[in-house]
Amino acid sequence: MAGLDLWGGAECTVNRVGDRTYDQLKLTGHENRLDDLDRFAALGLRALRVAVLWEKVETAPGILDWRWPDAVMLRLRALDVRPIVGLIHHGSGPTWTDLTQPSFAEGLAAHAARVAERYPWVTDWTPVNEPLTTARFSCLYGLWHPGLRDEAAFWNALLTQIEATGLAMRAIRRVVPQARLIQTEDFGRTDATPPCAAQAAFDNDRRLMTWDLLCGRVGPGHPLYARLAAFGLTSRLLALAGAPAPPDVIGLNYYVTSDRFLDHRIDLYPPHLRGGNGRMAYADTESVRALPDWTPGWRRNLETLHARYGLPVAVTECHLGCDPEQQAVWLNQCWRAALAAREAGVLVEAVTVWSLLGAVGWDRLLTEDDGRYEAGVFDAAAPGVPETPLGTAVRRLASGGPPAADLQPGWWDRPDRLALPSTAPLCIPQPLVA
Repeated sequence: MAGLDLWGGAECTVNRVGDRTYDQLKLTGHENRLDDLDRFAALGLRALRVAVLWEKVETAPGILDWRWPDAVMLRLRALDVRPIVGLIHHGSGPTWTDLTQPSFAEGLAAHAARVAERYPWVTDWTPVNEPLTTARFSCLYGLWHPGLRDEAAFWNALLTQIEATGLAMRAIRRVVPQARLIQTEDFGRTDATPPCAAQAAFDNDRRLMTWDLLCGRVGPGHPLYARLAAFGLTSRLLALAGAPAPPDVIGLNYYVTSDRFLDHRIDLYPPHLRGGNGRMAYADTESVRALPDWTPGWRRNLETLHARYGLPVAVTECHLGCDPEQQAVWLNQCWRAALAAREAGVLVEAVTVWSLLGAVGWDRLLTEDDGRYEAGVFDAAAPGVPETPLGTAVRRLASGGPPAADLQPGWWDRPDRLALPSTAPLCIPQPLVA
């Protein structure tokens, strides 16, 4: 088995909130610094997640602006860095469409064809980043465009993005027959107190839906088929099941907040953590803050996804919003877990350092102008975009070396991480692996 690869990526979300657009390429300054690519290559990275986003290229119907992607792709070829091209990253497409419109899938496929024809040497593609997460934030939680809070709209938006992915990959493969689909999604586990067990089981099934739909697994025997069919989606589900578009690589995006804990004892929690499902009220908080026996789920998730789909897996986002020393501990733990999974027989292809340039506004879920900047491997807020101490860990891994011994524990491994230690018996629904 060949060695574990280290990939990189710069945050490239372009999302709409009301009449505002939040563009990470602009907010981090990456759009105006082509030499960022040289910085990335100097780390030793040989593959990079890059954005050729539909809404930034097609600025008006039929009006295309290729200046930035052309410059990026030309420089990556010169640097011998393999691009993993994304076409939508938490976006909803140009202003004349959105995730709920049939025009989204057809329009993205047309964009994919143009990009493949322009860069036919690109073999790795992620047409839509995190479809499930994007649908949740846009159509279930009402945070991003089109700002809906409706379960029917949520499932419609998810299916639309899955259909768009299938159409986009077919368009790409007409130009690049060997093109690979690297399908990313945020994935964690939901634990719960016994009264919330049914909701936790639903959440755990739902978190697999991006890959289940692409693999054609959502038919009459699927746990969520009847729920979607009740929203009038039967024909679309059967069409997806009849023409699956499985990924070539399952992309795991996992954060310290990805694992959730549902608790019926809402009085123990502050108001902003309280919610419900219309039938019962419960608190929804990070497992890392509530469960004394919680540990990071890198290896568990890689093993679960590989067992379920029988496909190669990769960590496509490894990031921690914290100081650079703690970020290095998080990356090293991820790397060790990926190596351990490989040694256990899991086909783990790579770990992706994300985000190389940090990100702006994720502390406000990209909804407000005063969001905080958090640095990554580089500090895009400092003159000259200097490398942070995280860069030392990245260089070591990129050169084939083992992760350095951590000089301090991660905050997530310390007892003082607990904001509310749980004392109620837990129901831990098992992830589906069949």
